[in-house]
Amino acid sequence: MKKLLVTGSSGLIGSEVVEYFCHQHWQVFGIDNNMREDFFGSAGNTIWNQKRLCETYSNFTHYDLDIRDRANVLKCLESLKPDLIVHTAAQPSHDLAASRPFDDFDVNAVGTLNLLEATRKYASDSVFIHMSTNKVYGDKPNSIALKELETRWDYNDPIYENGINENFSIDQSKHSLFGASKVAADIMVQEYGRYFNLKTCCLRGGCLTGPNHSGVELHGFLSYLIKCNLEGKLYKIFGYKGKQVRDNIHSLDVTRFIEAFWVNPRCAEVYNLGGGRNNSCSILEAFDLISNISGKTMEYEYVDKNREGDHICYISDLTKMKTDYPNWNITKSLDNIFEEIYLSWQKRIG
Repeated sequence: MKKLLVTGSSGLIGSEVVEYFCHQHWQVFGIDNNMREDFFGSAGNTIWNQKRLCETYSNFTHYDLDIRDRANVLKCLESLKPDLIVHTAAQPSHDLAASRPFDDFDVNAVGTLNLLEATRKYASDSVFIHMSTNKVYGDKPNSIALKELETRWDYNDPIYENGINENFSIDQSKHSLFGASKVAADIMVQEYGRYFNLKTCCLRGGCLTGPNHSGVELHGFLSYLIKCNLEGKLYKIFGYKGKQVRDNIHSLDVTRFIEAFWVNPRCAEVYNLGGGRNNSCSILEAFDLISNISGKTMEYEYVDKNREGDHICYISDLTKMKTDYPNWNITKSLDNIFEEIYLSWQKRIG
């Protein structure tokens, strides 16, 4: 039986990966210490998801382990020697990173290094997939010429008709401290691939979403927005007239790409992972989409100041992904995503 190790296994992507590979009859091991609650308070708690996984899958084993704990990370990899490692654990908020810079860097950069070195020592034949972020590009995407439409910003340069590709520069831009820590991790994952010839991959995620997200104001755009609509809670728009655009990819489609890479791994690869143009929407457009589902008007206020380093318009160019893995595609539409998140929050809130 193949063995999979998932870090951040109680989070959005981690739990989706656990479920998917459990159904494929893998022996799955999860690392998670619910640090999301420490970062975001009770609303970020993921224990409910951990319990759900443990109760549902007999081939899943949970470890309460902090990836900053170098000695025990080394022991874990030495003991398990997994065939596949999917690293999703992270401090995910660029706002929070500014107030807790050491925690941010230690989790995102040092934690990733701990896992890579443990992999090199004890599981060098395994495939290592790292959930990176489009924030490695900093605010450089804001230098692209834009046009203002009625409900969104869009690129006004034909080069970016399909979105931003993997050759886009990460230099000479403001990243936020979160973006900087993720750059360090991203480059280290690539370097362990090139220098030690490990099968590594960085997935530079756009707006990763799905029904198992514990969305909060500082992280989890669609999940939090939909929760606010369901509860009649005031949602704050931070700058850009509410026309800022994100491309949204369902956690299942992320996991399907992880499987595709596992089947045909490469060395030190990088992919921009998002929903592409068809799954893109602005905040204003998202309001309309959820209101059409719930029948509730969105309550919101506008703050005329954008978040530091925030993208005005970000759409992932999926050309490289589809070229290297032609059997992979997007299976969950934007409408599917909204409906699933809405139903999930209905069930959780009661």
